[in-house]
Amino acid sequence: MTQNLEASQLSLNDVRRLFKLERQTGGGFTDFFSLEPLTDFEQQELLLIGNHFWRHLEAGKVSAKLVKFLVLSPLMRLTGFFKVPVVLTMEDSIPIEVEDGDTLIKGRLDVLAVNQPDAELAAAQFWILVVEAKNSAIAPLTGLPQLLTYTYKSLQQQSSVWGLTTNGESYRFVRVTRGNPCTYQILPELNLIDPERSLLLAQVLKAICKLQNVQLQVA
Repeated sequence: MTQNLEASQLSLNDVRRLFKLERQTGGGFTDFFSLEPLTDFEQQELLLIGNHFWRHLEAGKVSAKLVKFLVLSPLMRLTGFFKVPVVLTMEDSIPIEVEDGDTLIKGRLDVLAVNQPDAELAAAQFWILVVEAKNSAIAPLTGLPQLLTYTYKSLQQQSSVWGLTTNGESYRFVRVTRGNPCTYQILPELNLIDPERSLLLAQVLKAICKLQNVQLQVA
């Protein structure tokens, strides 16, 4: 009999048990990217996004939906995710099957960026970035089990994928890699309100967006 689970109910222990995912420690963004400096315009836009978020945060808790509208959307536009051939989807429900075959996990992606040059011709999509959004009162790593569950789905067709979990202010990037066992690596925390770490946030997003040019690595 098939066991049905919701991704939002999983713990990190569940993720390890079901997907055989192991945490890898150490490392930083420069191990994966050559980060480019931001233009004056990009820095000004980034400051504006941060100010808008702070104004709403001063008024009270910012909901996960507002985080996506107020922060994620302008950040992803600024860093190239609105450009062809990147395609964005929001709140898509996906089934995820685990190796033992008798467990089905269902979840709803907050934001998924894929490289899909031609929707009709593409046999497979290269997942560029998976995003899990939380409200401003919740620590981003609370969403890590959900994020890992979603990113695991993409390892069926590519060797690695980037994930991001955020509450609007704090940002935690995760790199999930196919292997034996599959591993995930949590990168240092970035912050929209902190001037230096917000610049790095935009640089990292730009670098991840450029992964659209990477050839799809089919299993």
